[in-house]
Amino acid sequence: MKTQHIDNPAIAFSAAMKLAQTTADNQLGDNMLLSWYDRERDLESPRGASECHEGCPTKGYWDYGLNHGGKLAVNFDQGRFVFCFGTLEELG
Repeated sequence: MKTQHIDNPAIAFSAAMKLAQTTADNQLGDNMLLSWYDRERDLESPRGASECHEGCPTKGYWDYGLNHGGKLAVNFDQGRFVFCFGTLEELG
């Protein structure tokens, strides 16, 4: 999965999600958000994806994105927020 890194320590989760969606729109065209992670609140989607990965170096949200057609990850501030997207063409 290609990763786009963005450094912006002042950005909030909702603004990061909007910027990630715009980035995915520009790079992938029609897309779908597959998974995400918010390190500050220790939240992820799909919920509980990391429970199966305790002790593993790969986080559940990342593995979910990879195994469900992920093509682009938008990573803010070295993992503070991560959003994984797939193309609708390949998902559909």
